[in-house]
Amino acid sequence: MNKAITDGVVLMPTPFAAGLDVWSSGDGTPGSDTYENATNGLFVAADPDFSGSLELLKTQNTQKLRFMGETPLQPGCYLRISARVKAISGNLPSVRIGGYPARGNGSRVNGLPEFSTFTTLESYGEVVEISAIVGSGLRGGVDLVWGTEPIYGHFGIDLVGPNGGIIRVDDIQIEDVTSVFLRDMISTVDVVDYGAIGNGTTDNTAAFEAANAAANGRTVYVPSGVFRLQNNITIDTPVKFEGRVVMPGTAVLLLRRNFDLPTYIEAFEDEELAFKKAFQALLNNADHDALDMGGRKVNITEPLDMQLTVPGTNSYATRRVIRNGQLEAAAGSAWDTEVYTSAATYSADDARTLTSVNNVASIPIGSLVEGTGVGREVYVRDKNLARQEITLNKPLYDAEGRQNFTFRRFKYLIDFSGFNLLSKFVMADIEFQCNDRCSAIMLARGGITFHVRDCFISRPSDRGITSVGTGCQGMMLDRNQFLSAEDALDVPARRSIGFNVNQNDAKIRNNRATRFRHFGLLGGSNNIFTGNHFFQGDGVTNGVRSGGIILASNSVGTVISNNYIDNCFIEWTNEHDPNPAFTSGFSFSALSVVDNMFLSGDVAPWFSYIVVKPHGAGHFLNGVSIIGNRYRSLNGFIDRVDRVDTTFADLDMTRCKNVMMEGNSYLGVTIQPSNPATIDYTQSTEDDAWVIDAADELPFGGQAVQVDSVMALGPIRNASNVRQYNMPYVDTSRGPDRDQIQVVWPGAVRGRILATVRMDSR
Repeated sequence: MNKAITDGVVLMPTPFAAGLDVWSSGDGTPGSDTYENATNGLFVAADPDFSGSLELLKTQNTQKLRFMGETPLQPGCYLRISARVKAISGNLPSVRIGGYPARGNGSRVNGLPEFSTFTTLESYGEVVEISAIVGSGLRGGVDLVWGTEPIYGHFGIDLVGPNGGIIRVDDIQIEDVTSVFLRDMISTVDVVDYGAIGNGTTDNTAAFEAANAAANGRTVYVPSGVFRLQNNITIDTPVKFEGRVVMPGTAVLLLRRNFDLPTYIEAFEDEELAFKKAFQALLNNADHDALDMGGRKVNITEPLDMQLTVPGTNSYATRRVIRNGQLEAAAGSAWDTEVYTSAATYSADDARTLTSVNNVASIPIGSLVEGTGVGREVYVRDKNLARQEITLNKPLYDAEGRQNFTFRRFKYLIDFSGFNLLSKFVMADIEFQCNDRCSAIMLARGGITFHVRDCFISRPSDRGITSVGTGCQGMMLDRNQFLSAEDALDVPARRSIGFNVNQNDAKIRNNRATRFRHFGLLGGSNNIFTGNHFFQGDGVTNGVRSGGIILASNSVGTVISNNYIDNCFIEWTNEHDPNPAFTSGFSFSALSVVDNMFLSGDVAPWFSYIVVKPHGAGHFLNGVSIIGNRYRSLNGFIDRVDRVDTTFADLDMTRCKNVMMEGNSYLGVTIQPSNPATIDYTQSTEDDAWVIDAADELPFGGQAVQVDSVMALGPIRNASNVRQYNMPYVDTSRGPDRDQIQVVWPGAVRGRILATVRMDSR
């Protein structure tokens, strides 16, 4: 910075040769005496050392020489006043720089230092240079600290000491030296000043460490160039990158004061690499719990194996957050799904293992497993090359023996599957722009409470969030948008799935999902699924629909409440049971479906909103509550809202217990079941055995196994029209489908009754 150059400010006094009428023997203020025609001062044109000088005879104790021009002073601008002098004869005086601090009206600003330290002349003819720096701030090297009140100054020299000496003074110089203080003024420490060389090859680790140590709160500045850092570097103060750094993959760059993705992008000038290095620092940093992406979009060219960015770290259980940005899959073959076919042997006795796997080395961990008797969302969790074995995340329901399996390894923007354990990890306010090229997130193989909140998972090609192990224990999905890439496809053509959970205690809350094959598969128990809106329709008249929620274990302990379930259904299966036939336990139990909105349109009449699909014989419903839901079918009635899919087996309706289905509303539904079902029955002709059909009254085609009450609605009369007061008894489970009851009277009677029939026992 130089005001004479940048702003055209005139600083330099006029030379003595131009006249002494502007050179004062006082303070330099207007009207003060000058050296023009003075007896103790004259201009000397010829001098062997000076090109024109002022010769002064010292006649006063303090003899002043001041330029009467107004030298401007500005905050942040520092001026150096310098003079070259030499003694000619007589007593040897001392010389110092002096000045007069003036307000805008010319008055003196009192209380400020007006002269520098003096220099004593020690010999005749020796040229001595004296100087002083004047400025507003108290900085090292500033002689006259004047603050901001003075607007201008009159500058020159003072002669002090014994009188009678003659000296000569060269033209006085005033120059802007602010650049001397510039780095200190802007609080910057340049790594180059500490030995850094930006040639791309020199190791600058020591130089960066030295600059960081010297900064002491100031900004570390990395100028243009390519600076190699071979080892870990921590910068404790603010940092500014004009150049870039290069580092080995194992070396950590920790920016404690600028821990955000935009700064890492400045440092590496590569968004994808910067994201990896920032994540690496996040897991190697005790000072920050979150990486702020600063709203930046990062183009990702290949799946990000997050564990590879932190070599040697296979588990991590301290809370960490990545938030506020976008990750977008760039075009390229790196996202192509790997597909392998291999023969393997399965036994239900070792339910999570495939043995004697051909070419096991080529099958990637995280691959989806497909084959006969394989349920949905079964993945390769681990493998043992020496034993030719694959460990599965879930058992297979009917794959006993040896067969060919297909393994599909989808590619994910963020892949944590290299971690054995990753707990308390959060991803918030991020859009995963998959662009129908890849999937979004693969979880670690182990861990608890992975949390995805306020994110957009946009157009995944195969999966939104995948768990291949136990990393989904206690997973939380809150307020996310799952946006399918298959909107334009009819339901049977869709294949993408929003998420899957293998373990227990998932909380799926207030999400929205559009037209996936399935929104989510819950393979564990004790889940809370509430406040979500997911829809899976298409434009086909009398079209089929797919399951929105798949409950893949029978004893689920799950609450599904306050959701908007649109053109899809709840499917409840036991397809991850290696021995699917019921032998013991609670069977299909502990499910509450409460206060949801179910809607469908243009669907086939046999469509239902709640479907139970047992994969083995002998199962029954146990502790199921379907209460307070609202069902509505548009553009055509559906037969009923509930059914059993008997593709593999039927339920044993004789064993159902504690099933509640009540308080629901039905629009566009032909059969409107409840349990208990209250049947208003009128017998018009006298009979001693009244047969009441409950087939269209009980849920899931259940049997009439119990009657809670029979109440007469009006008189019961015999053939003589005489009122009868005898009590009847009831035979249950009558008829070929065991869905009728028989109310038996002592004699033939007619009348109207209200029977409360149940398809369960208590």
